[in-house]
Amino acid sequence: MSSLNLDDFTDLIERPDGGIRRDAEARRERQIVPPGSLGRLDDLGEWLAAAQSAVPVRPVERPRVVLFAGDHGVAELGVSARPAGGAGELVREVLEGGRPVSVLARRLGVPVRIVDMGLDCDPEALPEDVVRHRVRRSSGRIDVEDALTLEEAEAAFRAGVAVADEEADSGTDLVVLGDVSVGGTTAAGVLVAALCGVDASVVTGRGGLAIDDLAWMRKCAAIRDALRRARPVLGDQLQLLATVGGADLAAMTGFLLQSAVRKLPVVLDGVVTAACALVAQRIAFRAPDWWLAAHDSGEPGQAKALDRMALEPLLTQGVRVGEGAGGLLALPLVQAAAALAAELPEKPKESERPEKPEVTEDSEVPAEE
Repeated sequence: MSSLNLDDFTDLIERPDGGIRRDAEARRERQIVPPGSLGRLDDLGEWLAAAQSAVPVRPVERPRVVLFAGDHGVAELGVSARPAGGAGELVREVLEGGRPVSVLARRLGVPVRIVDMGLDCDPEALPEDVVRHRVRRSSGRIDVEDALTLEEAEAAFRAGVAVADEEADSGTDLVVLGDVSVGGTTAAGVLVAALCGVDASVVTGRGGLAIDDLAWMRKCAAIRDALRRARPVLGDQLQLLATVGGADLAAMTGFLLQSAVRKLPVVLDGVVTAACALVAQRIAFRAPDWWLAAHDSGEPGQAKALDRMALEPLLTQGVRVGEGAGGLLALPLVQAAAALAAELPEKPKESERPEKPEVTEDSEVPAEE
């Protein structure tokens, strides 16, 4: 039996401050640009104010990208365009600055943190600060075996909680959450299908490199088989993550919940983070109030998960590459919303407006030239 009591998160997580949000809405009504004329930027600014408990809202000055990494045994079935065990190479490319997230992060001046939870490579091949939370090497093939033991799932979950605390304590004011994995979208599809009560075909997408039809059929079959193993444990979210998730997904779930406890806003990237968010919502129903959906990747599992959580993506760019790239694209929108909410001047009060001269019968009318 696990010593981790997930029910505690229901009591620990509060909603963003509703009173502060009403104050932010009232301030918005007093600004010179009519409310609603900035579209969703108005809502974003008010959401940030409530999350920060601050009016006017503070600028987002210390964002960070946090990527949880892992390989998934199900990739051995050819469900991904990348080779099984290839996530370690992706991590090295991110660290060397050659991935989309690296380019965007440099351009935006945002640091990137990678947390290895279950890569299929020697830990000596990566920096110590990347591998120190690793739970195991790769994960089980979820169509026929558990991804993790219950003890490993708990260790991964607690690692995610610890990373959230480290970020909150270091002054990070917003996290872009993503994954670096091979086979991760298959595990995510199982979680979404199980929690939404839908068939495998409804959530099976093409992945980051757009697999062909045969690979899609293999992926759909793997999700279908894993789904049969997931349904009996739906009532126990930690066991669900152990059965059909993986160390990286378990860690992301813990990270999302603890971020909500610490009142640290999180921007969700793609289908993997959406699936973990769905698990976290099942544990603590208030948690999604602390998250933003960055973009619509085109993955059907992501759309299903976001719809269930009533989260509307900020962008629709079809970015399927994962690794937080789509989340970073949404960051400037969030920062723009904060700036507009804080810096737009208010309309002058009636008492401050210059008086119009009163025109009477005795008033002199300028003669026409």
